[in-house]
Amino acid sequence: MRKVGTGRFVYEEVKHWGEFPDDWETEDAPAVAIDSQDRLYVLIRNRDGVLIFDREGRFVKSWGEGCFVRPHGLFIAPEGSVFVVDDQGHSVFKFTPDGEQLMLIETRDAPADTGYVRGEKPVERAQPPFNEPTDCALTSEGDLYVTDGYGNARVHRFSPSGELIHSWGEVGSGPGEFQLVHDVCVDEEGLVYISDRMNCRVQIFSPEGKYLREWSDARYPNSVCMDAEGNRYVAELGCVFLYGREPVLDRPPARITVRDTNGQILSEWGEDDPQGAGRYYAPHSIAVDSHGDLYVSEVTKSFNFGTAPDDWGVLRKYVRV
Repeated sequence: MRKVGTGRFVYEEVKHWGEFPDDWETEDAPAVAIDSQDRLYVLIRNRDGVLIFDREGRFVKSWGEGCFVRPHGLFIAPEGSVFVVDDQGHSVFKFTPDGEQLMLIETRDAPADTGYVRGEKPVERAQPPFNEPTDCALTSEGDLYVTDGYGNARVHRFSPSGELIHSWGEVGSGPGEFQLVHDVCVDEEGLVYISDRMNCRVQIFSPEGKYLREWSDARYPNSVCMDAEGNRYVAELGCVFLYGREPVLDRPPARITVRDTNGQILSEWGEDDPQGAGRYYAPHSIAVDSHGDLYVSEVTKSFNFGTAPDDWGVLRKYVRV
């Protein structure tokens, strides 16, 4: 196994991690999350279900097959509830750990009128929820933040029962504006971290949505997670495979960064050679367990037009050494 990272954050990389069931193909894994038992929950898109693995990569069980139009985001609450964001279904689901549906917030039959048409027209105006939401996270009080998303330019806050409390965000590149609001993470102080992907930054807000600051050096950030020590981990998409089938070799490649609370990079790794064996095609989600080990999932078919090799793994584990 190759080692990656520097300083206090050095890892052994395990490619093709996880013993997938024989009848589950592994084309896209848009999201990963860790529960209180250090089990890894994985969204798999080709059969639209949730797979669960133990720390050693052994398959535990699956559920949710057929529930979603196109699953995108995943969050596990401290008490074990599982939230799944379905972007093209314009929906946010809440489940028990065994897959029993507890709540659904959706606009499936009437998505927000933002001017957006997938693959044809960009978002023209921010609107109420939802139009292709992307991710969600809870506050310590149980309120739910939802990033919205591919077809909108807002963050929404809901009560634990699913009532909309307030929203913020507009289309643009200024403070509090978004160009593809892709991911949300809440820290120990209740601050809200938003992966503003196409603006190449992570914006940080108060719980009420007041803009505070940003990390402006991220390479198209897709996902942020945090550990108990306050370290921040960012999956950064890069730009090599962003705009077509062929790699553009002079653009910034994908990488993983470990940052402090101010956004300063403590460790990073990727592959300078976009054709190299350690490259990423599309690191889409990242999670950290109680041991400090990291899990990164990729979308290797839908994002880059299926140009990844057929046997390309969608999951990697990084064991901290």
